[in-house]
Amino acid sequence: MAKTLTKTLTKTITIYGIKNCDTMKKARAWLDGRGVKYGFHDYKSAGIDKERLKAWSDELGWEVLLNRAGTTYKKLPDNDKEGLTERKALALMLAQPSMIKRPVLDLGRKRLVGFKPDLYAKEVKA
Repeated sequence: MAKTLTKTLTKTITIYGIKNCDTMKKARAWLDGRGVKYGFHDYKSAGIDKERLKAWSDELGWEVLLNRAGTTYKKLPDNDKEGLTERKALALMLAQPSMIKRPVLDLGRKRLVGFKPDLYAKEVKA
């Protein structure tokens, strides 16, 4: 019974990001190295739905989700970067999902943004 429950819980883990991102590669290698089962959602091929992104923003804050260090954000015209609000930031991330900080690891009960091995070790169970 415990094995079935564990398998059910691990199936709920999804990692969101972009396949060729270096940080994503590190996070996936960490998960794979510990035998963690997960699904992968690639923004490049599957996009991201508005409802999910809004729910993440409500939970974590849009400031946490917006990847201001990335090339896509840096190439934006200044007027797109000025006066950012949640609404404007979500619209930018929906239009160009590469502006979402990577990875977003959905554990079912909570989400982790970015790859921090110590936080993964604390929150993710194989």
